[in-house]
Amino acid sequence: MGLGQSSKAPVTEDTDEVNFDHFQILRAIGKGSFGKVCIVQKKDTKKMYAMKYMNKLKCVERNEVRNVLKELQIMQNLEHPFLVNFWYSFQDEEDMFMVVDLLLGGDLRYHLQQNVHFSESTVKLYICELALALGYLRTKRIIHRDIKPDNILLDENGHVHLTDFNIAAIVKEDLKATSIAGTKPYMAPELFQTFEGFHPGYSFSVDWWSLGITAYELLRGQRPYVMRSSTPANEILQTFHKVHPSYPAAWSLEMKSLLRKLLCIDVKHRISCLAELQDLDYMSDVNVDAVLSKQIPPGFIPNRRRLNCDPTFELEEMILESKPLHKKKKRLARKTKDQGSDGSPQNGQLQQRLDNVQRDFIVFNREKSKKEVVESSERSTSEKNKAIEDGQNNNVEPVAYLSG
Repeated sequence: MGLGQSSKAPVTEDTDEVNFDHFQILRAIGKGSFGKVCIVQKKDTKKMYAMKYMNKLKCVERNEVRNVLKELQIMQNLEHPFLVNFWYSFQDEEDMFMVVDLLLGGDLRYHLQQNVHFSESTVKLYICELALALGYLRTKRIIHRDIKPDNILLDENGHVHLTDFNIAAIVKEDLKATSIAGTKPYMAPELFQTFEGFHPGYSFSVDWWSLGITAYELLRGQRPYVMRSSTPANEILQTFHKVHPSYPAAWSLEMKSLLRKLLCIDVKHRISCLAELQDLDYMSDVNVDAVLSKQIPPGFIPNRRRLNCDPTFELEEMILESKPLHKKKKRLARKTKDQGSDGSPQNGQLQQRLDNVQRDFIVFNREKSKKEVVESSERSTSEKNKAIEDGQNNNVEPVAYLSG
């Protein structure tokens, strides 16, 4: 069963503002700390997307608004084959919405939980594809800070796409980040030093450590270091120096060497950029242009006859959710009619913060932006051609004048 089985006609009004009514809600597919995700179809173009929606009141109460707005700011300036690209953002009085690429292959955490065995060649391709994404993010001065199987989605052909920029950091030239963020089992050693009061800072190399942990986990089904989110920072630091990850004999020497270079505690000797990865003999047979254009088929292709996610998300939305998305329109209409007398615990300060969210929220429309770029290019070409024609006419007239 899908959400909102409406048969209403597509929205046809000519408006630049994309909103909730422009989408058909199909079904819920996931949830995270910042909101829930559902599959939607844009009514006019019939294109399918994933739509994340975040309750404003909950975000304000949990002090998560800043991260949501930062993610919007970051994602509107990104577009890459191995990212989950951002298309639209809009809001209503209850929720903030982000509409992104729909990837039906599921995330790598789901497939690990399904006991999928990832071959070495498949993981090698994943490393290459994610390295290209990291190389692109570096040109934008962005550290992702949360690379892990949960944040890597597969498309229907099995290629990887990095998502979830809500704790990403933008660093200025030659500066380092110092704030602590990430998921502990995937965080690089230098991040934990700041817990100890050293504050040396860190840079793009932390993402490459996370990539190494992720690749190891995909190959072996477990991480190289045993730690939990509750493990104290000082214990984690000791673990890095006392525990030496084991590398199964079945793995190739080249893969083991690559993982050791990614999981190097000393940042100076860790592979931390695309050029260093490409310099390895292990990568000499990789055609980077072919990887970038997705011409190399992955060894694992998700099942296209099923939705690669936990089916309980749909049940939770339909049965347990107190404010289900498919009933939003009726609920907001009733709220307006009741003059907002819904018993919400909104004191003056809380209402002010909600008003600030309304004011500061970033509305985005990539479809409109792309259309404007095309139209601008066409105008520029037309004006250039006209200038050439005018120039040709001008060249004729003086000659005629002189000959007279």
